[in-house]
Amino acid sequence: MLRTVVAVVLAGGLIAALPSAPAFAEAKKVESAKPATAGQTAARERQRKCGAEWKEAKAAGKVEKSMTWPKYWSACNKRLKGEKA
Repeated sequence: MLRTVVAVVLAGGLIAALPSAPAFAEAKKVESAKPATAGQTAARERQRKCGAEWKEAKAAGKVEKSMTWPKYWSACNKRLKGEKA
């Protein structure tokens, strides 16, 4: 019993001493991040717009049963690209 308690306390102390994984990953990401290109930025904007439309349509029940996010994204992306051209 005493061994178990000591092991738990030591393990907890070791875990608490380690840096949190998300903070470490975030710091590493910032160091190696390159600025996004204009095309990448535009694609992300289209994806955000399509995502918002998808959520609204799903909530309103306007999405066909066979429609999935990848299919919706493809159609929406083409539509939004066509609007810009």
